[in-house]
Amino acid sequence: MKYRLLIILFFCFESVFAQPGIQFYNTDIPKVFGPGIISDGFSNRDMAVSPDGNDLLYTLQWSFGSFSVILHSKKNNGVWSKPETAWFSGRFNDLEPAFSPDGTKIYFTSNRPWNNADSSKKDYDIWYIQKKGNIWESPVPLDTLINTDKDEFYPSLSKNGNLYFTRDNGETKDDLFFSRFRDGKYELPVVLPETVNSKGYDFNAFVDPDENYIIFSSYKRPDDLGGGDLYYCLNRNGSWLPAVHFGKEINSSSLDYSPFVSFDKRYFFFTTKKQLVKFPFTESKTAAQIREILGSYGNGNDDIYIVDFKTIGERMK
Repeated sequence: MKYRLLIILFFCFESVFAQPGIQFYNTDIPKVFGPGIISDGFSNRDMAVSPDGNDLLYTLQWSFGSFSVILHSKKNNGVWSKPETAWFSGRFNDLEPAFSPDGTKIYFTSNRPWNNADSSKKDYDIWYIQKKGNIWESPVPLDTLINTDKDEFYPSLSKNGNLYFTRDNGETKDDLFFSRFRDGKYELPVVLPETVNSKGYDFNAFVDPDENYIIFSSYKRPDDLGGGDLYYCLNRNGSWLPAVHFGKEINSSSLDYSPFVSFDKRYFFFTTKKQLVKFPFTESKTAAQIREILGSYGNGNDDIYIVDFKTIGERMK
């Protein structure tokens, strides 16, 4: 009997500690998310978790954006599945997934043609898929009021359906745009005010579902630490207050971007190109060792980081 109990305990122990799964954890200091699984040495970015916490989407990108695919992981009985190509992705360049707060739609960016007969090269537009019952329908592009002959990027939705996204705005480079959702359709987008947008590049905004704040990336501001940093703006009585830099605790001298806050407000995710690998090495490495080091997270490609949202929230008060 004792022997049988030891065997059972051994297998229970091994199944728990040998499980490579994706783990969410609270940390006051940003840490690599899903090391070796999600942050795996390739360029991984644009994290999104469904409102019910059971689906995870993110972008795997290759060769400076020459190819992008959205990957999906599903949580079953508390265990996350190995990320695989999302059911609506894998052919065209798809990136930047975002769930609607009610969980019935997934918005994303894609360069796919609007119809199968169109073989011309497309710019990037905002698409969405809608869930009817337990079935996700086919992807649909937003209309030409939102999608233009310019690139539209990084959709983010509020509870009332308002859409925030990025678009080239001429002399001021990339800017953050806003489109109000009213009577079942989107109104003409407007540029967010100068308290939010700068004369440099402003992009990849996550909007709080209640529109109490937005978090976004900006490049070439006076307090930028180098490659582009994360900023936030608070909403006071319908007006956006001036953008505030998150500081060195979040930002680095590399590009920091693609923010996302989980719907339960427990976790803050962002993407960074921060390089953890230091050159020169302290000692000579074999070819196998070098390949292993350069093929892991922290090699200067995009990695996803996680930090306790309370840390972020306290900073924004």
